Amino acid sequence: MPTEPLSQKDIEDRLAELPGWSLDGDSITRTYRLGSHFAATGLVVHIAQTQEELDHHSTLTLGYDTVGLTVNTHDAGGAVTAKDFELAHRVEDLAPSHGAA
Repeated sequence: MPTEPLSQKDIEDRLAELPGWSLDGDSITRTYRLGSHFAATGLVVHIAQTQEELDHHSTLTLGYDTVGLTVNTHDAGGAVTAKDFELAHRVEDLAPSHGAA
């Protein structure tokens, strides 16, 4: 059964709980800055593991000392759903252990 898209109000309310995250079109996004390329790579691997656990994957971008995520739900027509916010919260919980800001 497909996941239902969230309303604009629900998205705004949930984003208020996630400093640094924003709505960009039909996705939620965040970029983290880290102390080194090695630290950024470690965060990418940790995020990839979390995505596998949730069976929900983002567009994940590795820069020299940055990691970017763009998240929406493909089986909801590319809309933002509760699954996206579950992933965002999980990433927020693990990012500090990699020194992400």
